[in-house]
Amino acid sequence: MATDPMRAKFTEVEGPLWVLVPVYLAAVAFYLLMGNQLHLGMAVVNMIILALSIDFILGFAGINSLGQAALSGSGAYMAGFLPVYFGWAEPITGLVIAGLVGAGMAYLTGIIALRGGELTVLAMTIVIAAILYELANTFQSVTGGFDGLRGIDMDPVLGAFKFDLWGRTGFVYSVCVLFVVHLLLRVIVTSPFGVMMRGLRENPVRMRALGTPVFHRLLAVYAIGGFVAGIAGGLQTQTSEFVSMEVFAFHISATALTVVIIGGLGRLYGAFLGAVIYVVFQDVFAKLAPQYWYFWLGLLFVLVALFAHGGLISLVEAGARRIGLTKGRAR
Repeated sequence: MATDPMRAKFTEVEGPLWVLVPVYLAAVAFYLLMGNQLHLGMAVVNMIILALSIDFILGFAGINSLGQAALSGSGAYMAGFLPVYFGWAEPITGLVIAGLVGAGMAYLTGIIALRGGELTVLAMTIVIAAILYELANTFQSVTGGFDGLRGIDMDPVLGAFKFDLWGRTGFVYSVCVLFVVHLLLRVIVTSPFGVMMRGLRENPVRMRALGTPVFHRLLAVYAIGGFVAGIAGGLQTQTSEFVSMEVFAFHISATALTVVIIGGLGRLYGAFLGAVIYVVFQDVFAKLAPQYWYFWLGLLFVLVALFAHGGLISLVEAGARRIGLTKGRAR
């Protein structure tokens, strides 16, 4: 049949990359239609990247974390420290450094946190974020505290595209970073390393019996997730040219986890769908009735639990199965 090659592509892990073509076309349309109000779009992109970091460690390796803000916040502050204290304002290299700081923070904290069980990991990640929050508050002369770090002035991207008040450059820059990050994670989860990650999630005891150094592999996965989280934090600092101690707040980690659950855990595509739904949902209902915003969020959770057990991406997969594009779940 003519649909057999297409059906085969959709049964691959993560499916074909062109599935996200409509997403990037929507980003182009958003840029053209909302040329002077692109900050909402940047918020969506930042949330997608942070959600991808959580989906990578939790959905594919089973690492429970509620302290992702500690990793993204570390990257966010490094992206601000570079131009303010070190005179390094080049965005792309600064973003890579922010990601490496997030990875380093994940590796150092993971040495302690990942040695316990699931509840221990959850508790330790929350505690680490709280400690960093208090450190940022204690050393306000360095971090800026609640008032934020002053003097962040980024150089133009590639020496030609300066960040503007309307967010045009910031939005395009953010979308390009998102594409590279998603491509990187997709390569990892579709590789033999990704197969090993799913083995760690499903049965770490059996993986240990097969000779896999479970702890070190989990530490590597957590560090990669920290790199992506650091990228998310650094990107937010660079595009807004502002960072405060709120980047370590618990609600940032909770929001990113909420996005992953809404979109679909263990599917990188779910982060895209969940972030768009959550940020737009919040923006609309917070303006209509800010005092009832959490009610509508709770109602959305209930609807997802009742009708989309695998997140909203499962509804997309069900539709693909009905028209014959796939026979089963695309991981």
